[in-house]
Amino acid sequence: MSLRFAAGDMTIHRIIEQEGPFLPALDMLPDLTPELLAENRIWMRPSALDANDVLQLCIQSYIVKTPHHTILVDSCLGNDKPRPGRPAWNMKTDDTYMRALAAAGLSVGDIDYVFCTHLHVDHVGWNTRLENGRWVPTFPNARYVFGKQELDYWAAENAKKEVPVYVDSVLPIVEVDRAEAVSNDHQLGDHVRLLHTPGHTPGHVAICFGKGSDEAVMSGDLMHSPLQTRYPELSVKFDVDKAQSAVTRRSFLERYCDTKTLCCTAHFPSPTVGRIRRWDSGFKCEMA
Repeated sequence: MSLRFAAGDMTIHRIIEQEGPFLPALDMLPDLTPELLAENRIWMRPSALDANDVLQLCIQSYIVKTPHHTILVDSCLGNDKPRPGRPAWNMKTDDTYMRALAAAGLSVGDIDYVFCTHLHVDHVGWNTRLENGRWVPTFPNARYVFGKQELDYWAAENAKKEVPVYVDSVLPIVEVDRAEAVSNDHQLGDHVRLLHTPGHTPGHVAICFGKGSDEAVMSGDLMHSPLQTRYPELSVKFDVDKAQSAVTRRSFLERYCDTKTLCCTAHFPSPTVGRIRRWDSGFKCEMA
């Protein structure tokens, strides 16, 4: 299992916080039928599906070192965060994430930018850490890049009813003027571009890396399981707009099918990273 990849003139590190069983496949993918699951069990087990038909997921960040910047994509779960709905995430105090960062030869001070594909709980947690009872930026030298559409959406949701994730992992960044709210087609220099991929959330973006072409793309929660590459019409129950998510997913997979672009998925089980290839009327991510 590789935790380090080369892509053009860049180096990509996987920073894994958790990996293992998540939710039953038939629960997480509402349109998945028992018959379709049975047809795909053999190739999905054991890496993507356990013996109890529970999907195996990875929760991780990517750190991309371009010739110009060191960029962290999606900051996982974080510590000390109240997440009562999921015991493995609730009030964590472990050092797994920081040890993985150190193993990659990096420290929190090395990060120039934090990009978030969207603002869900498992993609923003290490944006902040608890210090003397206050949430402060974890990465002291970084600017945090949020899609403006995504940021506005969650600000509006929080105005209607408090969204704890927004309050402890996003708002503290905004309040200390470390956030950059950008358009869905924002570019950073000649190596980083956003690609609007709505459906999971309205302002969800993929993040494309490479000079002149997409050497790598971070797909975020555009897809959670390899089953969704074979059947792009299968959307997870967490998608805000399941129909839009399915359309976006197929378009994304067509865009990168049979190219050299490394697709760096957020949640596929290890080894996680691969290239998109056609499989019947769907696709597969051939692991690198």
